[in-house]
Amino acid sequence: MASSSPPVLPISNPQAPISSTTTTQSQPPIATPAFRAFITRLTDSARLAFSQRRPWSELVDRSAFTRPDSLTDAASRFRKNFSYFRINYLTLLASVLAISLITHPVSLLFLLALLSSWIFLYLFRPSDSPLVIFGRNFTDRETLGGLIVLSIVVIFLTSVGSILISGLMVGLAIVFCHGSFRVPEDLFLDEVQEPSAATGLLSFLGGAASSAAASAAPVVAAARV
Repeated sequence: MASSSPPVLPISNPQAPISSTTTTQSQPPIATPAFRAFITRLTDSARLAFSQRRPWSELVDRSAFTRPDSLTDAASRFRKNFSYFRINYLTLLASVLAISLITHPVSLLFLLALLSSWIFLYLFRPSDSPLVIFGRNFTDRETLGGLIVLSIVVIFLTSVGSILISGLMVGLAIVFCHGSFRVPEDLFLDEVQEPSAATGLLSFLGGAASSAAASAAPVVAAARV
């Protein structure tokens, strides 16, 4: 009499969904909406500020340049010209800094790496997902301290700091010379629109940061759930 073999029962692998769930939960949530909101707010604020710039033809009008009579006259001219050409001056200053960094690509790479470290390791990293490097968890305080030390090393122990300072000094010298030698009598200053222009240009970082924090809150809450 032939012995019948026992029926083969299907064996399920319970570890597969557990492994998948563990892998899914171990991946830190990426605050993509927060970063996207920051970039969008930054772009909109910069576009609004650039829309309020004065025509460049007024800035380079050669017939409006004369030597000031005294230091008081130079200071008065600079104050009026800065109120009128504020956006143009800041654009010129940023262009000088950009040219200074572009002509030194190694320093530009160091600065971009430093900014990327601040953005992705601290500013837009969810607070409930610790930073893990070589199997070691770093708290927010340790991450902040490391980024501060890295910033000091990059800015003061490399050529990045000297390039930024030299570019800033050259840009400020150009702006001050232009503002002191240009006669502002032909400029039509609008005192009502000046505060809005200053607010749109100088406070876009704070507004972008608050918008990014508001956008990051649902992401962090969903990750904790």
